[in-house]
Amino acid sequence: MNSDTSEVRHVIRHGLPHQKWRKSSHSGDDDATCVEAQPTTDGLIAVGDSKARARGAFVFTPEAWAAFTRSIPE
Repeated sequence: MNSDTSEVRHVIRHGLPHQKWRKSSHSGDDDATCVEAQPTTDGLIAVGDSKARARGAFVFTPEAWAAFTRSIPE
């Protein structure tokens, strides 16, 4: 738990709004399997698999997600 909040944050979220998912720019236009992301109402970033949404999405702080995406080679 972070010292600046008393809220426990879950690692996986379910039931996120379908219309808010955004496909990765590394996925092709006709690719049925891709990584998708969306902001959550509490300011985190949810990341999921388009073909397995029922399994939920991992959530990250914006800082952690930005650090991860910066580490991916172009």
